[in-house]
Amino acid sequence: MLNRKKEDNRKQISFICIDDLVPKDHILRDIDKAIDFSFIYDLVKDKYSEEIGRPSIDPV
Repeated sequence: MLNRKKEDNRKQISFICIDDLVPKDHILRDIDKAIDFSFIYDLVKDKYSEEIGRPSIDPV
């Protein structure tokens, strides 16, 4: 028999800041400061469409 939950978790919403998930001293923060990742926009421009599909997430 399936276990039935007493609480409906589908109605729970959490707002999380992605910046809060990465520790302040994490190496990825140093990499982000040292490298200009804007070149990625030109590499992925043909992979995104403004007319078709869902709104995209910034690749950088």
